[in-house]
Amino acid sequence: MEAAEDHDGSVLVAPSNFSMVEDGIYRSGFPKPENFGFLTTLNLRSIIYLCPEPYPEENLKFLEANNIKLFQFGIEGKTDPPTPMPKDTVLDALKVLVDVRNHPILIHCKAGKHRTGCLVGCLRKVQSWCLSSVLEEYQKNAGLKWRQRDLNFIEAFDTASLRQCLLSIMYRYHGYGFKRKRLVHEEENVQTPKLQAAKV
Repeated sequence: MEAAEDHDGSVLVAPSNFSMVEDGIYRSGFPKPENFGFLTTLNLRSIIYLCPEPYPEENLKFLEANNIKLFQFGIEGKTDPPTPMPKDTVLDALKVLVDVRNHPILIHCKAGKHRTGCLVGCLRKVQSWCLSSVLEEYQKNAGLKWRQRDLNFIEAFDTASLRQCLLSIMYRYHGYGFKRKRLVHEEENVQTPKLQAAKV
């Protein structure tokens, strides 16, 4: 678990499995009250919560006090019997994730490994990462508890039907991160006439 000190010497403890996905996007396990001080340093606008259980009252109070919006996408994490990842729910979460108006944003489930890893993996596919790098990132964050069915889901996940929607959001708000800006630039060359026509 990561820890740091703020300006008055207080110890700031990051949530379990915390890391930066890229500028403005973070991932972690479930934040506990002892992590709230650390989270305030991120200046979060939003949290994507990938579990079906109600958000704890103390966490909700923290969000309200810091003007952080909660987006909940209830994805079951059962392993016996295993619950498949719901594609439509992941697509809805991706729409929230790529909209920079929601940034800085934190993605978390319980452990920050499987459901969170699948969403980040699908984001990487939208960003046109090569599949081997996408799966490697998932396995690195999941550790010894990586799941083959998660890798299968990420590999089979087709962003084609949603790509235009996602890239139009990136185009409208100028994107973020080097890879994202490059995607926007490429899409802009193709789609600008259509976007201009829609404004008339």
